[in-house]
Amino acid sequence: MTRLGLVGLGGAGRNHAGNLADLDCDLVAGADVVPEVRKSFAADYDVDTYESHEAMYEDADLDGVVVTTPNAYHEPPVTAALERDIHTLCEKPLSNTLEGAESIVDAAHASDAFCMVGFHNRFSTAAEILTEHRENGRLGEITHIEADYVRRRGIPGIGSWFTNRDLSGGGALIDLGIHLIDFALYLADFPEVVEVSGTTRSEFGTREDYVDPDDFGGGWDASSGTFDVDDSASAFVRCADGTTISLEVAWACNRDFSKEVVVRGTDAGARCSLGGDSVELLETSAEGMDHFVDSDLSGSLDPSGHRAEDARFIDAIAADEAPGINTVEEGLAVQRVVDAIYRSSETGGAVSVADSTASSD
Repeated sequence: MTRLGLVGLGGAGRNHAGNLADLDCDLVAGADVVPEVRKSFAADYDVDTYESHEAMYEDADLDGVVVTTPNAYHEPPVTAALERDIHTLCEKPLSNTLEGAESIVDAAHASDAFCMVGFHNRFSTAAEILTEHRENGRLGEITHIEADYVRRRGIPGIGSWFTNRDLSGGGALIDLGIHLIDFALYLADFPEVVEVSGTTRSEFGTREDYVDPDDFGGGWDASSGTFDVDDSASAFVRCADGTTISLEVAWACNRDFSKEVVVRGTDAGARCSLGGDSVELLETSAEGMDHFVDSDLSGSLDPSGHRAEDARFIDAIAADEAPGINTVEEGLAVQRVVDAIYRSSETGGAVSVADSTASSD
């Protein structure tokens, strides 16, 4: 049976652990720098735990590893696993920096193991329906995608790693926006991105009078820790084939919550929620008389989301073959767009994605 380990045993690690317990694999080890977290995880999942990923890799004889640490700590355990030819699932993003992401890609290219990136929204009914209709030509040519991931109030706890740029690499854009960028590029069949224009903002995170009705931040106190990241972003992305993407991202803003994705094609359009279980297809017809045709398409993909992602990872390890989805190259392409949006915001103008550091082949 496939032997799995986890690096990072907090909430995200436990989410994956719960999935792995129900899949055809054996979760045998976990690593985390916090003693209390290791003790609790070992008691709940009956596995050996380690203070470092190096010790776990040396001792546990793993076939695969899932890395769920804060963004700044993705690169060391991922590259170390790949150097040992251990198949790896790295939660999004690949790294807190573009350079770190490129190092992971280089390690993957040099390894006999594969690296899969944790973009779980692809494993959804909406994604299945839309990609199938893209492939069969029903949408025509996809020309533009509008994508929102907006919380009215939903900043993570101030002083957590999410609000510390050194640990996270950014705020709402790299946390939420990266899902939109990946989902939009995936629906458009990953065209080459050539230019990005974007603005990031920090309007709410340092305010003493910040109102948090749902207690999302766990008791707000603007003086309690570092907040040096963006809490919203707007961006426009141009691709080499003419496809464009517009993005609205926010941890906090004065508008309603939204996770809406709108696809505009030359023959049909579509609307769905990011990672949702239904699609509204928007067409026209001249049969009888000119009229609009709106179709509600729904289903129940099982498994879906993180569970489906974990299952695909396990199946790929068993086959000793890269899964062909959520590839490390796609993860790097997404991270280049994130990096370009931050650079565009700093310079106040459009930037070329080609100006990003190029990974070696």
